[in-house]
Formats: sequence, C-alpha cells, structure tokens
Amino acid sequence: MEQIHTDAVAPSTAPLSQAIETNDLLFVSGQVHRALEGELLQGDIETQSRQVLENVAAILEEAGASFDDVVKATVFLTDADDFEAFNRVYEEYITEPYPARSLFAVEALALEELDVEMEVIAEV
Repeated sequence: MEQIHTDAVAPSTAPLSQAIETNDLLFVSGQVHRALEGELLQGDIETQSRQVLENVAAILEEAGASFDDVVKATVFLTDADDFEAFNRVYEEYITEPYPARSLFAVEALALEELDVEMEVIAEV
C-alpha cells in the first residue's frame, strides 16, 4: 500500500490520505471545492464542480493516471437540482467509455459550506 500526495491540491483538514494505491488500484479520497490556497472556492455549482474535478485530476496525475483510468466515481451533491449542472462540468473531464458512477443527493456534507464532493477509483 502506497500513500499518494501532491502539493497541487490543498491539504485536507481531516485525517486522511489524498489517495492510496494498492494492487494496481488507486483510491482517491473525496475531494471538495477547496482551492490550492486552502479556501473553499465560492461560486455556483459549476465553478465548485470544476475545482473538485481539478483536484481529482491533480491527484490522478501524481499517481501516473488520468480520468481515462477511472473505473468508478462517487459523487455527493447537497442539492439534487444541481444534477444537470454537475453533469455538464463532469463531461468536460470524463469521456466515453464513462466509468461506473453513483451520485447521491445528501442533506449535508462534512462542512456546511460544501455543495459537492467526489471520490474515484482508478486503475494504475
């Protein structure tokens, strides 16, 4: 098991690894719309989603992978009405064949200011 870390993503305030690589799989922890400076990026759901996907992309890159290697994505939104807007941004980063995906509308995420979070599993 190997811990993956990149300085291209702001450190988490929670006790977790950005990603763990094991048995040719990369498990990327849930990423939120935290900018590199450490502040949560404000703005509409598309702006926030883009930051989430950029954070995931940076971690994948650190592990020598890309969105083309993602086999499973899990997304959490605090507002089901943001589904279509999230998908518009998601499709800018993820292309066919699309990975398996689950998307949940949840009452809240770990911090009140969070509107979207995404974790992925990739083959490396």
